[in-house]
Amino acid sequence: MTKRITLDDIAAAAHVSKATVSKALNDTGQLSAHTRRLILKTADELGYVKTANVQTPRCKTGLIGLVTSDLEGRFSNPALIGAENTLGSTNHAVLLTNSRGDPKLERAHIDQLAARRVDGLLMLGGETDSRPPLKPNTALGIPIVYAYAPSNNPEDCSVTCDNVAAGAMAIDHLLLRGRRHIAIVSGPEHYTATKDRLAGARKALKQSGLQLAAPVCYGNWHESWGRTAVQLLLSKGVRIDGIYCLNDMLARGVIETLLAQGIRVPEDIAVIGHDNWQVTATECRVPITSFDNNLQEIGRRAARHLLDAINGNPHHGTTYIGCSLIVRKSTTA
Repeated sequence: MTKRITLDDIAAAAHVSKATVSKALNDTGQLSAHTRRLILKTADELGYVKTANVQTPRCKTGLIGLVTSDLEGRFSNPALIGAENTLGSTNHAVLLTNSRGDPKLERAHIDQLAARRVDGLLMLGGETDSRPPLKPNTALGIPIVYAYAPSNNPEDCSVTCDNVAAGAMAIDHLLLRGRRHIAIVSGPEHYTATKDRLAGARKALKQSGLQLAAPVCYGNWHESWGRTAVQLLLSKGVRIDGIYCLNDMLARGVIETLLAQGIRVPEDIAVIGHDNWQVTATECRVPITSFDNNLQEIGRRAARHLLDAINGNPHHGTTYIGCSLIVRKSTTA
């Protein structure tokens, strides 16, 4: 019969007192983040199983830890505003930290937030690529919700935008305007946003019995690639009357190049972008039809899901927030 691991066993292995072990396992008392992490790691390695009927319930502090990987990013800021507004309306205080995309710094921040006894953690990413879930010992049993960058564990609660639906809507929008010879200018192929938007676009084309007028032009997300990509498309002599660009910077590069060559937008070629970045979409010579990722709503929904989890009603899986089509002159004469 396997020996049941006790607090004394953990204390001996971690070289701390039994009382310190109890504080770490029950999340009570003041302990340093390092000591708490050491004890939890030792307990896990020894195979300690906590008895349900002796658990000490967490006392709510009204504090929420919000960890962003990109505090200055134009994607994370709106989501942050949405989350803070929702949490503030329920009298929760937000402790904000920025990991700058560094996993070690992220873990250090989480340890510090756990030491402050936050009621929950909201992990806010700067892109829609999925991320590894926090390890149990790192999260210390605190409710967690992932926003924008979903966890790759389907059991975790995540909230992000529906790029697949947006890709399909982009093609449908061009088709409704009589465009049948459509090309796509994209950023790097490996991004989840790229894959999802293309999946939606291809599905919409297939349902209409159409194919792309040319292979997808993969490159980077910069305006300069939009200029280069459309020049490559035009040099092939392929008939094109619509171009779906997977972000607004690409769309601006495409539009400026078309205009420079005497090609009218949208009369000759309609152009649609994505992200609805105001400084790009509205200040282009031909304002860009684009998709808004509804980032504030992503932040609000993630915050509501986190509050539900804190109150004992956790959500599982990924919630997809629809993108909104913002029609401007690049697709409507």
